[in-house]
Amino acid sequence: MTSPSTTDDREKVVSKLPGWLRQALKIRAAQLAMDIQDAVDCGISTWRALGSNLSPIDTSGAEPFATVLPPEQWAGFRSDCRDRGVSLIQGLAQSVQIWLDTNPAPNVKRPTITRRVIVCNQKGGVGKTAITAGAGEALAEDPTVLLPVRVSKHLAALLENDGDATHADLVRDDLPGLGQRVLLVDFDPQGHLTKQLGHEPLPMGGDSLTNHMAGEAKGHLRDVIVRIDQFGDRLHLLPACTDAFLLDVRLASVRAREAALERALAPIEGDYDVVLVDCPPSLGLSMDAAAYYGRRRSDETPGNSGVLIIVQAEDSSADAYDLLTTQIEDMRNDLALDLDYLGIVVNHYDARRGYIATSSLQSWMDIKDPRVVGVIGDLKEQKEAVRVKQPLLAYAPRCEQSIALRALAREISK
Repeated sequence: MTSPSTTDDREKVVSKLPGWLRQALKIRAAQLAMDIQDAVDCGISTWRALGSNLSPIDTSGAEPFATVLPPEQWAGFRSDCRDRGVSLIQGLAQSVQIWLDTNPAPNVKRPTITRRVIVCNQKGGVGKTAITAGAGEALAEDPTVLLPVRVSKHLAALLENDGDATHADLVRDDLPGLGQRVLLVDFDPQGHLTKQLGHEPLPMGGDSLTNHMAGEAKGHLRDVIVRIDQFGDRLHLLPACTDAFLLDVRLASVRAREAALERALAPIEGDYDVVLVDCPPSLGLSMDAAAYYGRRRSDETPGNSGVLIIVQAEDSSADAYDLLTTQIEDMRNDLALDLDYLGIVVNHYDARRGYIATSSLQSWMDIKDPRVVGVIGDLKEQKEAVRVKQPLLAYAPRCEQSIALRALAREISK
């Protein structure tokens, strides 16, 4: 069955495919950044060139499937099906299967140097923890599953639509998960990241990141890392310990204290593609160590690692931003560091709060270096996920915040 189509000189073709085969086709085409119609066209061409049938495919429960093909392709395919004594549905299923077999899923793209993302702002309450967790979850999602992502142009659309993050006109696409191996480091003694993900802070008197940074390790740091089960073995957490309240005091007597975090994480860094550090709301020695860890190394490309600054669309965030960037500039100059800004994330945004919110957002957008790389709405799903101690992207994978966090993950991993 065919009908006219406006897609170049192609025509719409309606047949049937088993649901499992159609889903496999959709996922593989997305993984290879290929149109489904081109994949089907390629599969049919390969099938026709074989001159003989493949093993029969179970097409029970096949459902309607439509695509567009060159008219001569579909006509020739129908003729070949008749000559080989197979139904159109069986021939199409074999064509899709041979395309899948000859176009395997690509390997997950991994950085040559572990990416280090320092999530920070010395002002508390801006949502550093939520962004650290959400970005890490988005980076670690299953590469064989398609999930909604808002395309990178969403920031312009956000402003054009008066800042309404839920506006129906915002462009989305279904893309495979990024499949990165991610370590979340809870570097805040308050332990919010650890608790939000359903784990308990490490006990006092045991081993901890603080002990490793102070040169008093009691074991291997890998032994205290926990797995976030909803993401296979791709997402891990280094929990907080309340002894981190004493970190600045302990670092004061440590040799080359600015490199203490790097020394502590070096033995495990190679296990991961990305390390995200949830920093405390502080401008002390611990923040110096975190910023130093995020510096660009001698053989690293610009923008692979660096500082991600979380703000809100209100005035006090601007004051805190100035203090933080001053500290970063001082470190750049005093230690001759190449410390890159990965961008600004405007969190808890709600245009219904009126002029203060919308004008503040515009002020952040006007900053070009660092630029705004994400605007995350202030919606109920994040609060619900925290209450039930589940990762947001597992609790509500299709909510607006999850969609925006996937866009953010792609922005900072380009």
